[in-house]
Parts: sequence; structure tokens; C-alpha cells
Amino acid sequence: MQVNLLALGGGTDATLTRQARHALLQAQCIVGASRLLQQLPEGCTVHRASATKPQKILEALQESGCTQAAVVYSGDTGFYSGCRNLIPLLEKEKLPYKVYPGISSVQLFAAALHRPWQDWTLVSAHGVQCDAVAAVMQGSPAFFLTGGSLGVPQLCKQLTEAGLGELPVTMGENLSYPDEQIVTGTAAEMAVRSFGPLCVLLAEAAPQPPKRAPGWPDDWFIRGEVPMTKQFVRAAAVAALGPKPGQTVWDVGAGTGSVSMELAAAVQGAPVYAVECENAALALLEENRKKLHAWNLRIVSGKAPMALKELPVPDAVFVGGSKGEMEAILSAALEKNAEVRLCVSCIALETLQTVLHFCQTRGLQPRVVQLSVSDARSKGRLHLMMAQNPVFLVTVHCDD
Repeated sequence: MQVNLLALGGGTDATLTRQARHALLQAQCIVGASRLLQQLPEGCTVHRASATKPQKILEALQESGCTQAAVVYSGDTGFYSGCRNLIPLLEKEKLPYKVYPGISSVQLFAAALHRPWQDWTLVSAHGVQCDAVAAVMQGSPAFFLTGGSLGVPQLCKQLTEAGLGELPVTMGENLSYPDEQIVTGTAAEMAVRSFGPLCVLLAEAAPQPPKRAPGWPDDWFIRGEVPMTKQFVRAAAVAALGPKPGQTVWDVGAGTGSVSMELAAAVQGAPVYAVECENAALALLEENRKKLHAWNLRIVSGKAPMALKELPVPDAVFVGGSKGEMEAILSAALEKNAEVRLCVSCIALETLQTVLHFCQTRGLQPRVVQLSVSDARSKGRLHLMMAQNPVFLVTVHCDD
């Protein structure tokens, strides 16, 4: 049996390539989604089997008994296509196959908008989980295939809830069909509208957080009476935690959010959870989040450890304040992830003692670093060094 994997483009006869049309007309049986089987060009075989799961497609091919078979997919076989999951099964069964490309929805949409698409961030939300906020934070327009539980309104709701309600977005519905529709608006406007199942979405790039190494200047942050981890201590804490793109991070006792903001920039769109219970601090967190474009920063109002229960598993946790619940906070983090990277900032010796005692009882090997920072201040013709409070940073699993 020769199996041809065919992309049908937009699903209409006008977007079918001549190469794919020839392979379709030669096929003795055709397998694919029922929607596609109903839209095949005239002259195709009537021997058709509706199947979308790779194993079911393989079974339909094997049961057909034909020597020339075709499996049809919408769009392009190389762009988020189910084709990639069928190929390993064909190779395992030693069935010869050939892949035919097609016109993808991103090509159709870009052409309809009169825009190039080579710099877009391409994301699938079709039947899979998708973080729209992370996508628009990559510095370029984000194109979304939609489907399943994540349609245009749901994706735009994610953006709106992150503070990006004014972000320009464009929806494309039924591309290449006679009832094709293109609608432009804001994420907030699209979040409350309804669209059909065959839609794509283009969201413009979100304003970007600062691009620089850890240790942002203190005067970048809106300040108040709320404590803030200062520049050089912050730089050391972020470096010790080593946040990586895509990782989930907690900042417990976030204060003004200076550490949270830098962590949010470092993970490049992945979620950072800033946990805080003081109203004044929560207000500053939101102000700094907007000022520094930390759209992936999710502010959690509540006192730890209770506020940590519903948070996702962290890869790294910074503790800047504990309200006397240090051991419970560290326990909550370790219960979620036994290998989580921990960094605790301690000013009081009693806090340091608590953290070290906790590590000892848990069999953890902490690293303790003391940081003493002094700034030169002018006094007449002289400059005197003015010391900041010395800080202990206790880290666990950060050197592994």
C-alpha cells in the first residue's frame, strides 16, 4: 500500500494544490475528518472512512485493502497537523508514504490582511492548552490556531484579565470560504463576542518588559512605605534562583514586587505568582506590574501558606517575607516540588535561625551568603559610605 498524506489547504477547491488534487483522484480510498471528506473535489473515490485519531486512521487504511490510499488534513501537513502523529505509525508498520504540503491558515490570513507573516509567533490553541499572555510577550505579533475549549473569546479573555484589554487583535473566520469574515478590535471587545468554530486570531505584540541583566535600578520601581529588596541584593537573589524561560516561579511576601518583576522578565512569559497580604503592597504591585509590562505576573492576594494551596507547582520560590510562617511556607513549596529551588532573604538573625533549623530537620543542604552593600553619599566636600542593612540569602537546590 502507498499512503499519501495530503493537505487540503483552506478546505475549498480553490486552495487545493494541483499536486494534492492529482493524488486524491488516484486514491482508491480516502481517510480523514468527515468535514473534509464531504468537501473533496468531484471524481474522488466513494470509498471513504471518517477517522481523525492516528491509530483509527491506521486501522482504516489496513482494513481498506487498497493499494493507493490518501489521508487528508486541513491546512498544511507541516503546520500543527495531525500528520506528524500518523507518520511514526506508518513507519512502524513499514508502510511507504509521501507527504504533500498545502496552504496553511496562517498563509491565508496573512494574505487577507496584506501582511507578511515571517515574524509572527505561531501558536496552536486547537485542542491543547495555550497561554495567550506568554505568546504576546515574545516581542512579535502572535497568531493562534483556535479550537476546542480555546476559541477567540477565551484567548482574548486571557489577555484582558492580564491587563491587555486594549491590545489590538484581528479575527479571521471561515478563511477562503464565501462567508469569510475578518474583524479587528481590542482583546476586551473580542472577549465578549461569539464566533464560529473555524477561526484564527492575530494579537499584536504586547509592550515589552525591560531587557537587561538582573539588578534593575531601584528608581525604576514605584515606591511607598512598603519594604523593597534593593538592587544588588535583588540581583544576587535572581541569579541564585536561576529562573529559566518557561518555568513557574513564586515570590512569597512580594512587597513592592521588585523581585517579582525581574523574575517575570526572566521566564519570558511563563507565570510568576506574587503572593502578598498587605493592601498597600498589593496596590504597588499592580502599579509596578503595569509600569514595567510584567503581564505574566499574577498577583495573589492572601497570606501564605494558605494562599499557596491553589498555586501550580513551582520550579523556583523566593521568600522575601513570611509573617512568622516561614517553616509552613517552605514546607508548602517542597510539598509541591521536592526539588524546587529556594531562595530566602533574611534580615533578622531569628529568621536565619528558623530557615537553617528547617533545613536541618528536612535533611536539606543550604548555602548561606551574607551581602553587605554601602553607597557613597556626599557630605560637603567629602563622600561617606552609608551602609544598607546586611542581608542573608539562604538557597537550597540552587547549585545542583
